[in-house]
Amino acid sequence: MLKQLTDWYSNVLDEWGYWAVALLMAAESTVLPIPSEVIIPPAAYKAWSGNGLELLGTRYTGWTAQIILVIAGAVGSWVGAALMYWVARWAGRPLVLRYGKYFFISAEKIEGAERWAAHYGAFGIFASRLLPVVRHLIGIPAGIVRMSFWKYSLYTLVGAGFWSAVLCWLGVQVGGQINKGEMHKVTFWLGGFLLVVGGLYYFFVHRQMKRREPTSL
Repeated sequence: MLKQLTDWYSNVLDEWGYWAVALLMAAESTVLPIPSEVIIPPAAYKAWSGNGLELLGTRYTGWTAQIILVIAGAVGSWVGAALMYWVARWAGRPLVLRYGKYFFISAEKIEGAERWAAHYGAFGIFASRLLPVVRHLIGIPAGIVRMSFWKYSLYTLVGAGFWSAVLCWLGVQVGGQINKGEMHKVTFWLGGFLLVVGGLYYFFVHRQMKRREPTSL
């Protein structure tokens, strides 16, 4: 099944190029469980290894391809994050709490995201792009309290761009080791990455979202 998914994604990248990455990153920033960790790295290696990715009839490879990929990831993330922001801003807290469960967003998650946002403030918008779970929730409290959309957009783009760059680098490193058959190095890279992300999530998201604090940005 994993091979089928990998082949499917490779074919999608061949056909749609950077548009596929941007669209999937936009979905990842909403309520759909599509982690950026499985979107950017394969695309990065595909672009780096010589096959390249297409945009507007031109196929890019090497460093140029990586830079465009970072931009596509950042812009796609911003589109999805902006959608979450405006839905929460227009609907308001009562409606979001009432109907969020139909979109896989429970009241507990919303309240946890509010506590997280209240604790970290505007910087939390940037940091959220680097962390699982809170990544697709942060737009809800930001929209509810009517944070400046331009400030929200700036922090989102910078954070998403940084995260996309990290994932590009990881994709090239891991993809190169897989191509060489050096699976022990692949295990090292992926294990270290998961350990770092898991640690950051536990200390900066899980514990904070479980606390009971007043919610205000």
